[in-house]
Amino acid sequence: MTSAASVSTGRDAEPPPGTAPAAIAPAAVTATGATISPGDLLRRLRQRHAADPITHVERVPPRAGVPAPWPHWAPEELRAAYARRGVTAPWRHQTEAANLAYDHRHVVVATGTASGKSLAYQLPALATLLADPRATVLYLAPTKALAADQLRALAALEIEGVRPACYDGDTPRAEREWIRRYSRFVLTNPDMLHHGILPGHAQWSGFLRRLAYVVIDECHVYRGVFGSHVAHVLRRLRRQCARYGRDVGPTFVLASATSGDPAAAAGRLTGLPVAAVTEDTSPRAGVTFALWEPPLLPPDAAAPSPTRSSAPSPAPETPASGAPTPGSPTSDGPASSGPTSGGPVSGGSASGGPTAGGPVAGKPADGADLTQVRRSALRETADLLADTVAAGIRTLAFVRSRRGAEVVATSARRSLDEAVPGLGGRVAAYRGGYLREERRELERALLHGDLLGLASTNALELGVDLIGLDAVVICGYPGTRASLWQQAGRAGRSGQEALAVLVARDDPLDTYLVHHPEAVFGAPVEATVLDPANAYVLGPQLACAAAEAPLTAADLELFGAGAKEAVQALVEAGALRQRPTGWYWRHRERPEVDLRGEGGAPVCVVEAATGRLLGTVDGGSSHFLLHTGAVYLHQGVSYVVDSLDLDDGCALVRPEEPDWSTHARDVTSLSVVSVRSYVDAGPVGLFLGEVDVTSQVVSYQRRRIATGEVIDTRPLDLPARDLRTVAVWFTLSPESLAAAGVDPADVPGALHAAEHAAIGLLPLVATCDRWDIGGLSTAVHQDTEAPTVFVYDGHPGGAGFAERAYGMAASWLRATRDAIAECGCEGGCPSCVQSPKCGNGNNPLSKPDAIRVLDVVLTNLPE
Repeated sequence: MTSAASVSTGRDAEPPPGTAPAAIAPAAVTATGATISPGDLLRRLRQRHAADPITHVERVPPRAGVPAPWPHWAPEELRAAYARRGVTAPWRHQTEAANLAYDHRHVVVATGTASGKSLAYQLPALATLLADPRATVLYLAPTKALAADQLRALAALEIEGVRPACYDGDTPRAEREWIRRYSRFVLTNPDMLHHGILPGHAQWSGFLRRLAYVVIDECHVYRGVFGSHVAHVLRRLRRQCARYGRDVGPTFVLASATSGDPAAAAGRLTGLPVAAVTEDTSPRAGVTFALWEPPLLPPDAAAPSPTRSSAPSPAPETPASGAPTPGSPTSDGPASSGPTSGGPVSGGSASGGPTAGGPVAGKPADGADLTQVRRSALRETADLLADTVAAGIRTLAFVRSRRGAEVVATSARRSLDEAVPGLGGRVAAYRGGYLREERRELERALLHGDLLGLASTNALELGVDLIGLDAVVICGYPGTRASLWQQAGRAGRSGQEALAVLVARDDPLDTYLVHHPEAVFGAPVEATVLDPANAYVLGPQLACAAAEAPLTAADLELFGAGAKEAVQALVEAGALRQRPTGWYWRHRERPEVDLRGEGGAPVCVVEAATGRLLGTVDGGSSHFLLHTGAVYLHQGVSYVVDSLDLDDGCALVRPEEPDWSTHARDVTSLSVVSVRSYVDAGPVGLFLGEVDVTSQVVSYQRRRIATGEVIDTRPLDLPARDLRTVAVWFTLSPESLAAAGVDPADVPGALHAAEHAAIGLLPLVATCDRWDIGGLSTAVHQDTEAPTVFVYDGHPGGAGFAERAYGMAASWLRATRDAIAECGCEGGCPSCVQSPKCGNGNNPLSKPDAIRVLDVVLTNLPE
């Protein structure tokens, strides 16, 4: 979706809202959904507030489809199978991509949500399977839900001899041997390919020898460190296919949401030349897209805002792609603690205070001015979900964290049951960490209409065919425009008009976007960032490849730049032994490599009294979510952690409904290792380089849920975590700050405020989320000997975000400056310079001086 296809109607396009809050009456509930138009629904929803919460309405008009004839090579049996499913002819972009793939050209089809990308790769793959009874196909999805959805679609075609099957961590071991021997269309994920198929390649030799196509669905998800790992897993796959006699390697067919330069991104991912099909010729229903800013709370009703350190770490609204602690990024947000006003919970360090000349990453401080607090985006989303369900509108609410999804679903259920007893049962939460049986039942209930509302993490963002949804509510900007449109596209999938609402969180980026709709609707979709040459990714992946079969000089060319140096480092470390025939893995055990950078094996959450497994939390988040005394939320039920055993990967919990929430706090330090590049701009310096970051969870606070009052702070004894990563930082001379009117005593607060806003706005120019990155500011850093602001990647070796920030520094920092200056608060608020991750309790902060600091930087920094 682009601005060229959109008609902006603006804030005043709809009639003004009523002056009295009013919930939608539940009398209109039906089993099949409502007939109310998106415009009428939006008018009714906005009546809840006296002040208009809608800052902009974008009308995306419907579009007619452009059909094309079936390719001449498509067999009649396949055409008939699609006809039985209601597909009488493909769309033009489907045949264009299918023709390229059938001609053995690697191709990526990058079109909008619900544009039929599945047919573009199914058509050549299934035609080849029908023509060659020995050929095989491998399908890779980033989530199990998407693979299960694709399996249902393939099975519904009822094509004899294909025998599609899912092979993932949920597959019973009794079925795995049958799949290896008989399935010709295997659906799996990169993790299973990495941990199961490639290490056991000998058992898959027949399948790999005959592999005709590799389908990579939702390939725009493979970004950052995860994408870099997957790029090398695909190279390992190509290597094993060649070893088993596949003279011509398999054809790669990739499907992607609309993204910037998809051919280049797909080429980096696969290591192959890839053609791109980007013109979407499918029909599209009209979408009414509203930007919604929750209202300001009265000063006496605003609870203290939760805080946390600026190190990347999980919080209740942490996205699934966030980074919970330095060195331990997570694929899913937290599930602990109760709802609070103002946004994410949990906080920074418990000792040490900000001083002039010392890093602003220290103790929690009281007294920050939080009078300008908006109503929580979680609460607003829960109310919108309840209102739409009460009106019979089938609605999906995307929430950025596990805990957030639970809170939204629980709150919506409570509101609905108060209006109509029993109606709350038609709302549920969906997130990672659930057991397989729970996930499958929720998917079934949603597909069959038993559920009218679902609060989900991004686990349901990707490709799952959710038929008949009328509305999507997006709780907080999901980090990229690609994800935003992907989530919004979940509604209207059966051709009906749809409503999408982006509910802004109280943070700089969301506030900037709802007041600058051109940044949402008028800007191109971002390019995917990944770096296969990252030494922290390349070395471990080469170790995995060597464990599968000895590496040769030819293999090193396959793995690209830096492979020779990485192999030599592995030899010097004693991991590989060099012989005339290649490099051999020296150990009995396989290398332990986590593709998603989640900080180790998952930690099981077990109910102590019964031994029942409730779910899992990734190792990287466990320090924050499962420390002793933490509150853990599962399916709306609260538990308190009795003990956390990191060695055994187990947390024992007991059910309890406390009136307090828990907020882990960490300390962070940073040192400069090396400088890769810099810009000397007189009194301002801009740098890109490697840094060492050390972080440790040292305590947690208990806070009253109703008021945010701190009950107490309790110490924790958890190990420190070290991270070597890439950072961008800028320095300023003390003289330039003085000339700009920044008093020496106000320098720490000025830099601290600028750091917070810069972290919040970085996703505007890089395909990252604020939880992927961390920061630190100081009036005099020991390595730079100057006032300095650091922003660093929360992944070992970096993920490409700091490099992007360095290259786009002027645009990034100008947007940061504008976001602060345009905010209507006086002294700083969560919408501009306060951070949900701040370990200092957002103190000291100086909003006016932050603007002066950024003015100095922008005046001197070249464009």
